[in-house]
Amino acid sequence: MNLYPAIDLKNGECVRLEQGDMARATVFNTDPAAQALAWQQAGFRWLHLVDLDGAFAGKPMNAAAVRAIRAAISLPIQLGGGIRDEATIEAWLEAGITRVILGTIAVRDPDLVRRAAKRWPGRVVVGIDAKGGKVAVEGWAEASELTAVDLANRFVDAGVAAIVYTDIDRDGLLKGVNAPATAALAKAVPIPVIASGGVAGVEDIAALRAASEAIGGAPIDGAILGRALYAGRIDPAAALKAAA
Repeated sequence: MNLYPAIDLKNGECVRLEQGDMARATVFNTDPAAQALAWQQAGFRWLHLVDLDGAFAGKPMNAAAVRAIRAAISLPIQLGGGIRDEATIEAWLEAGITRVILGTIAVRDPDLVRRAAKRWPGRVVVGIDAKGGKVAVEGWAEASELTAVDLANRFVDAGVAAIVYTDIDRDGLLKGVNAPATAALAKAVPIPVIASGGVAGVEDIAALRAASEAIGGAPIDGAILGRALYAGRIDPAAALKAAA
């Protein structure tokens, strides 16, 4: 399993939110590039980056911080937040971002996601954020009537690289990852699924592995690590060992 330490950007700073609420933000580092370098030095092999302001604005809002992070590390980066058109996708990929995460636009314009996945093979990820079992969009501020599986099924044959599945009800609360829901989604579609939201300790990594094995080794690609890492509840070396 891959582990993706997360850097969420708000006003150019590295923060963590609780349940996606911008008013419940904790600043963990005012230098996101230094934080990214720390995660690289800890041994992680990917970085998960989110432009929170961009997710609400519908366009990139923390470009300077993203570019500083890209310049500071050699890790592959997957980036989400405010990416709503092909021009923005192209700009980020040309700027050295490895994969872009498309969330709101996957609901609003699935054909754009399909075109992008065909144009840039292996570099488009679909972000599925669920609250109460329903997909949320616009920085999690709006609910749709789609379920996570409904949305994922739109892209089964599109060639997307992965799905980032976030349980909003658990995100930032250290309540434990929703392993059963993650595994159910992974079983429903032949696309690697990355779990996000609620990871509280190394035991959650083990739970994801067990859930995957219980349904026949469904493609759970890995997990995104956020608040638990910043709060010191997860030791990077122990987490990487558990994932391996």
